[in-house]
Amino acid sequence: MTDIIGWTASAILLATLVRQIAKQSASKDREAVSTWLFLGQASASLLFVVYSVLLENWVFTVTNSCLLITAIVGQILTRRKT
Repeated sequence: MTDIIGWTASAILLATLVRQIAKQSASKDREAVSTWLFLGQASASLLFVVYSVLLENWVFTVTNSCLLITAIVGQILTRRKT
């Protein structure tokens, strides 16, 4: 039951971020979201991936790996608008 709660939270968080990236990529305003947001998210996610692996917590390892990917994809989509 504990893992189900974790995986559900992960799915909700990732769906929210994917929706935000889609909305941002459709926006004409490249400055709508700060580059610092993506740098902070990517840095924190990378550190959380390492931490989660060390703890052998696969819910957080997968979630934080996906969060890192969303930060990178969001940054790429934002940069393409220049």
